[in-house]
Amino acid sequence: MSKASLQAEVDKNFEAFQKELPKLSAHQGKYALMRHGKIVNFYDTLADAVSTGDAIYEDKIFSVQLVTNQPVDLGFLSHAVYSR
Repeated sequence: MSKASLQAEVDKNFEAFQKELPKLSAHQGKYALMRHGKIVNFYDTLADAVSTGDAIYEDKIFSVQLVTNQPVDLGFLSHAVYSR
């Protein structure tokens, strides 16, 4: 998958997450694991979300977003850099 394709996937996930955010108040403070513009599941910790994504997606293409009303930069993970 090209870098442009990876960025498109990340952008699609983020856009979908932003649309769903107003409906996610029950999940405040949790981490949403996302793939193909859909929320897969919610996790209590960033580590749990990332390790699950790594385990179930062989291609390692997924996003993790913190459910919060405040802007948060997750550092390296928020930029969704592909590494193999």
